[in-house]
Amino acid sequence: MPRQIPIVRWKGPVFEQDVDLTADEAPLTIVVNSEAVTLTMRSPGNDKYLALGLLYAEGLIRYAEDIASTELIEHTRLMGEPDRICIELRDAAEIPRSGWERRFPSTSSCGVCGKTDTQSLDCLIAPISSPLPEVTASVLYTLPGKMRDAQRDFGTTGGLHAAALFTDAGEILCVHEDIGRHNAVDKVIGEALERKCLPPVGAVLMTSGRSSFEIIQKAAVAGIPIVCAVSAPSSLAVRLAHDMNITLVGFLRGDTMNVYSCPSRIVV
Repeated sequence: MPRQIPIVRWKGPVFEQDVDLTADEAPLTIVVNSEAVTLTMRSPGNDKYLALGLLYAEGLIRYAEDIASTELIEHTRLMGEPDRICIELRDAAEIPRSGWERRFPSTSSCGVCGKTDTQSLDCLIAPISSPLPEVTASVLYTLPGKMRDAQRDFGTTGGLHAAALFTDAGEILCVHEDIGRHNAVDKVIGEALERKCLPPVGAVLMTSGRSSFEIIQKAAVAGIPIVCAVSAPSSLAVRLAHDMNITLVGFLRGDTMNVYSCPSRIVV
């Protein structure tokens, strides 16, 4: 939820006391089987989806049935302790742990900063094999506006990123906001996991801001074949999209877009 704060508002040489709404940001500790595995900054809300999406992208869980229980423990800001989301896994000994090296604070800006070596960035999965879906350019042009209309708090704060999962016909499956781009993607993947619709057949992931390596990695693990963003991708994101057979679209604005990889999925 947005937080109201006092400000001094200037217009030319005139100023006045006023209030403004800011995007909320607070720490969250993710605890798995009683072990704190990471501390991340996020926008409070849908913390279960955030945790499930992150654990899925990191390979600790593969199915919704891997989750035995979830519990959110909220603390007041005066206590000085972060909120905690506690996840209990079934058959934890069988859960793959390769590359799980985020046992120290990360930020809401770039989850790759929580990695200790470049080898842990590799996707331990095969590239997406299907050439489908085929999506028309006219459908893709509608996605930024639809995502923007579905955002609850961006209009009042201007400080939140969003991620949305669409069908190839442009229908919204789920949408989430967060102070961090990759957190919003985790929340989308976490909800899709709980709804047991991963990998999503014929789905398109739309994100605000730029496309980073980590966002493409999360899409690859979730089996999402098309990733679109309103801004530019990084060079590593483009390279990984090629390697994982993901169609990567950037600068999707109005009726224009740049396609950086696997363009055959986009048709007239």
